[in-house]
Amino acid sequence: MHKNTKEMTELILKAKEKAIKETSHEPEPEFTKPISWPITCTVGPGLEGAIACETKIGYVNGAKGWLIYRGYNIFDLCAYSTFEEVAFLLLHGELPTLSQLNVFKKKLVQYGHIPLTKRRLMSFPVERMNAMAALRLGTTFMRQEFTDVESQEYINDTVKIISADEDSIPMETKPMGEKHAIYEFDEKKLLEMKIRDNLQHATGIESCHHLVAGVSSLVAAIARIKVGRLPIEPHPDLSFASNFIYMMTGKVPSPIEERIMDISLILHADHGMNASTFASMVVASTLSDIYLSVGAGIAALQGPLHGGANEAVIAMLKEIGSVENTKTWFEKACAKKQKIMGFGHRVYKAYDPRARVLAPLAKYMSRKNDEGKKLFKIAEQLEKEVLRTLGKEKKIFPNVDFYSGIVYTCLGIDSEFFTPIFAASRVSGWTARVQEYLLNNRIFRPRAMYLGQFDKGYISVKNR
Repeated sequence: MHKNTKEMTELILKAKEKAIKETSHEPEPEFTKPISWPITCTVGPGLEGAIACETKIGYVNGAKGWLIYRGYNIFDLCAYSTFEEVAFLLLHGELPTLSQLNVFKKKLVQYGHIPLTKRRLMSFPVERMNAMAALRLGTTFMRQEFTDVESQEYINDTVKIISADEDSIPMETKPMGEKHAIYEFDEKKLLEMKIRDNLQHATGIESCHHLVAGVSSLVAAIARIKVGRLPIEPHPDLSFASNFIYMMTGKVPSPIEERIMDISLILHADHGMNASTFASMVVASTLSDIYLSVGAGIAALQGPLHGGANEAVIAMLKEIGSVENTKTWFEKACAKKQKIMGFGHRVYKAYDPRARVLAPLAKYMSRKNDEGKKLFKIAEQLEKEVLRTLGKEKKIFPNVDFYSGIVYTCLGIDSEFFTPIFAASRVSGWTARVQEYLLNNRIFRPRAMYLGQFDKGYISVKNR
């Protein structure tokens, strides 16, 4: 660890200590026991509260403000680990040995070279496209460059890899199906459908590695193309986080900038069954390939209710304009019942642990950045106003988006790329969860409650 980054480690460990102290009285973890299917649970609109699967990858405890990756709490991973280690952990189940880590690092650099994908992407008007739209397009080109799934010769042997769905779930209309669903997974079928480690089939673990490396290269390439510059290839001597900044800016980052980006990528790598993760898993459950599954995740993340909040936070802080105007702005916003961007979360009823890490880092980074310093002081004051009122009444606290935009601003990154950075990190979580789910695959098939009419008589078009 570089000597100049030790202070950041100490800030993270202090945040951990504060989190433990403030939430020690909260209930113990929920949703952590093996499931005996079928189960009964309370489901709200948008499948809120539904239990769709079991996982060993990640866990969010909203009451305590916990975020766990494969048994490790997020504070320790941010303090001591790197994004390469965390991506390996999510995909392979354990932290890598030194030799495994060195091989994985080299592989990510190698897989970050996507020349044909970049060439195809540059043939489109990327400078006029939304960055996330360009990223979705880029993953499709990666699929074409590194697999044969689009060729006429490719045969998808669905007979061998089909899951137990079709012979174990009853039909919706009697008498075709069983009275109750039979939850069974034949051992032979499971062995046949296990993900093959072959890039040609666009489903194996190597494709996941390819996407973890390739999506970051795409984000960096899009950033450069949008300002009229040519993409840069990854440097073999740089870390993943350092390469990411280097490919975006053309400059090798300082150890502090590298460490800040590393921590940011770790924080965004996985977060339960969120909308983009669920979208990826739904597509994968049809036995579509991992490239299209990641494309679905990117599409879901593009929505402003999911991935665009940190960009909206920066716009909000600029609108407030000054520390002195913060209280007045907040009171007016409350009177109009306006949403305060960067606060509240569907899961957390405690302080988001990711925000606990990012807040002191944003303060640390803003010390020598005039724009960042101004934004942070306004954010700090706004947090005080929110916690004084909504925090006590409704347990609304800052989430990951409130401070992440300030961190990226201090790194000199344009706000348009806040969400693509999110995607470059989250692809590790998407691919890990898809791989895990496919081992016991069941195509997602919820029901909708029909509220329409019956027995309407058909009227010919001339009489309508």
